[in-house]
Amino acid sequence: MNNINMNKNRSRDREASIRPSNLRGKVACLIRVPSEVVKQRAQVSASSRTFQIFSNILYQEGIPGLYRGYKSTVLREIPFSLVQFPLWESLKALWSWRQDHVVESWQSAVCGAFAGGFAAVVTTPLDVAKTRIMLAKARSSTAGGNVLSALHGVWRTQGLPGLFAGVFPRMAAISLGGFIFLGAYDQTHSMLLELGRESP
Repeated sequence: MNNINMNKNRSRDREASIRPSNLRGKVACLIRVPSEVVKQRAQVSASSRTFQIFSNILYQEGIPGLYRGYKSTVLREIPFSLVQFPLWESLKALWSWRQDHVVESWQSAVCGAFAGGFAAVVTTPLDVAKTRIMLAKARSSTAGGNVLSALHGVWRTQGLPGLFAGVFPRMAAISLGGFIFLGAYDQTHSMLLELGRESP
């Protein structure tokens, strides 16, 4: 039971870190979004070189063009984190309670895969909106970055299937990432705690 209480304390610590994690996510998007914009354009323009696409964006739209979709990316990342991390902790707590001891690292990784996959599914419409905004023609209404407008446009033309386009590849990729990264995080965290207890 002491182990389960320790696990609950660790859960509270991690949940308390969600807010600064969201701030870090916003900062990370400052680097991620330009590369994402170039990557998305390259995927739909296979004949163009990456540097040429980068140069065209700067020439036609300037620096703001590289950050098109920044707001929609942040609006995707924050709900994703708010779903993934609390769900991961809840699944681990439930599993710990069922087996009466703290989950092993591989069990934490399985919980991370389920949490990441679920978060990926529920935030897929926001990912679709982000992609539409990044790929829209310059100076079009969609390129303006209004997420609700982009979602409404997809709903009007393609309905529910359009809002969840690509959900299965997204869910599979993020589930794998959750398994690897959250499992590795928990393993590292446990090792550091053990070293801290062993040191004089």
